[in-house]
Amino acid sequence: MSESSAPRPVVPPPLNFSTKLAYGAGDLGPAITANILAFFLLFFFTNVAGMNAALAGSVLMIGKIWDAVNDPLVGVLSDRTRSARWGRRYPWMLYGAIPFGVTFFLQWVVPRFSQNEAANQWGLFAYYVLISVLFNIFYTMVNLPYTALTPELTQDYNERTSLNSFRFAFSIGGSILSLILALVIFRIVPDAGQQYLWLGGICAVISTLPLYWCVFGTYRRTMAMVQLHGSQNEQNIPFFTQLKIAFSNRPFLFVIGIYLCSWLAVQITATILPYFVVNCLGLSSETFTLIALAVQGTALLMLFVWSAISARVGKKAVYFMGMVLWIIAQAGLFFLQPNQSGLVYPLAIMAGIGVSTAYLIPWSMIPDVIELDELNTGQRREGIFYGFMVLLQKLGLALGLFIVGQALDQAGFIESVAGQPTPVQPESALLAIRLAIGPVPTVALIIGLFLAYFYPITREVHAEILLKLRERQERQ
Repeated sequence: MSESSAPRPVVPPPLNFSTKLAYGAGDLGPAITANILAFFLLFFFTNVAGMNAALAGSVLMIGKIWDAVNDPLVGVLSDRTRSARWGRRYPWMLYGAIPFGVTFFLQWVVPRFSQNEAANQWGLFAYYVLISVLFNIFYTMVNLPYTALTPELTQDYNERTSLNSFRFAFSIGGSILSLILALVIFRIVPDAGQQYLWLGGICAVISTLPLYWCVFGTYRRTMAMVQLHGSQNEQNIPFFTQLKIAFSNRPFLFVIGIYLCSWLAVQITATILPYFVVNCLGLSSETFTLIALAVQGTALLMLFVWSAISARVGKKAVYFMGMVLWIIAQAGLFFLQPNQSGLVYPLAIMAGIGVSTAYLIPWSMIPDVIELDELNTGQRREGIFYGFMVLLQKLGLALGLFIVGQALDQAGFIESVAGQPTPVQPESALLAIRLAIGPVPTVALIIGLFLAYFYPITREVHAEILLKLRERQERQ
């Protein structure tokens, strides 16, 4: 057969704007719910539902641990799903969307189980653990198959990058939207319990509907790609083999440490910030929302600035610059007094400048780690490294949230009782809140700086890795 008559590979048409937009919308709901839970749930448990701080922290820990455990379970099951009409991923999103919204809303309901306060505490604990486990199941059911859609929508490198930019825009936009909604609802609705019910209900609806937009907006493209290329099945590697691969890669251990330290600081600060604003500074919940918006809005804007600077000076330098400002801001919160509350906004902006590096730098280091692994083994195994990154993050955050709840309880924090005035907290509880907002995250960030300093893949090392990979490809 002559070269001119040889069959040419069928190239799918480029992704259109509407498909990219629909794909990005799939991350709006998970971003909204995750952000609302991070900032408000522990505060809601203790100050609205009236739960003991130790039990409330335990609810968060159990939810996070289960979230980490069910990720690989749903991942394996969605890989094995075979639906003639909907393929592998879409059945999970279609059937999980409504329960995802319903269980998110149920986390903001305050049931009454007994007139006896001790019995009611354990009733609330059991209820919120059950709802948290169910919510995390449905969250994973819609979010994990969604993230796996990228390679099924396109095999083109640049289109995958473009798809993820749409996803990232919806994700950060959803986080900011959720805080704006909270600000508006807290201003309109006077009763604290009703505030969270309204917030939970509105966010549940807004989080559910875009999932259907994503399904019906990307379905035709995915099915067309399956017809062209067939269904892609990834290599199944035993768990303990994956463990050995990940933890024998020394730079990966540094990246995990940097990432855990950064996000432990983010999560602890987000969880304790409402207590600090309300109990230590004497400000309203509405003010707390404005402070959170200042942090996240600054972080969003600085992502683009840090990305440009990183191209010139490198990732480690950017991480150090951002962390120094963040550490100063975080430490400064410890010393802030009620008559100095105006300073909280400049400190929030400084923290936001640093928080953006927690988004940007650890995730930009992971491709370096993967390329080093490829150089050493001849295989690209992105899934293993990204999977363990997320798993360890969730386990680390679960431990951090548990410690925060236990510390508040041991310090004598007084939970609110429905129908009674907000209690005045003892000095020991106020000190525990200040320690959690200042020194604890600061120490985590300093450890992260230490690990970043010794991170072995410099710009020069990375250039050498890429050169050796190109030489190997040319020889093949």
